[in-house]
Amino acid sequence: MFTGIISDIGTVRSVSQKGDLHARIGTAWDVSTIEIGASIACDGVCLTVVATGGTPPEGWFDVDISAETVAKTNIGRNLWAPGKRINLERALKVGDELGGHIVSGHVDGVAEVLEIRDEGESTRVGFRAPEDLARFIAPKGSVALNGTSLTVNEVEGRNFGVNLIPHTKTVTTWGEVKVGDVVNLEIDTLARYVARLNDWAA
Repeated sequence: MFTGIISDIGTVRSVSQKGDLHARIGTAWDVSTIEIGASIACDGVCLTVVATGGTPPEGWFDVDISAETVAKTNIGRNLWAPGKRINLERALKVGDELGGHIVSGHVDGVAEVLEIRDEGESTRVGFRAPEDLARFIAPKGSVALNGTSLTVNEVEGRNFGVNLIPHTKTVTTWGEVKVGDVVNLEIDTLARYVARLNDWAA
């Protein structure tokens, strides 16, 4: 379980295909505090740590990525390559501050970046969601995009927009986003259950 509050920007160091996909991710965290089997959200994808090494700020951890995960996420667009920077968040612990919203790390699909424009010091980013996920996205609701908890500003059909403040762009990879990028999208768990209840009531 995560909150969508990014605490490090990691770097993909290597990727290899041996049955499943295997990746090594560099991090500034003290990896001696990361247990084997721990869950880490990598650009919003919950992945299990299978090995660690190095010392801060040159530590790293290894993850295995299943074919199902590759197919559902932007990893399947061959975006993970050495040098790629990704948002990282460690799993929520009891007593941690819930600063964003409840995020599972189970990505539902990908959204395409349609528009980027500055509004004062902030940046408005427009996206297009997959058709089957659009109904779960509502104005003033929450979404996780590349693992970042964001508030939806407006929705029109499959299109929706969010506002990025300077702090968000500094502590995440959102300062690097470009039109045409595809990002990992996880809809709000609450929205999913409300929609399911409505389906049952219909």
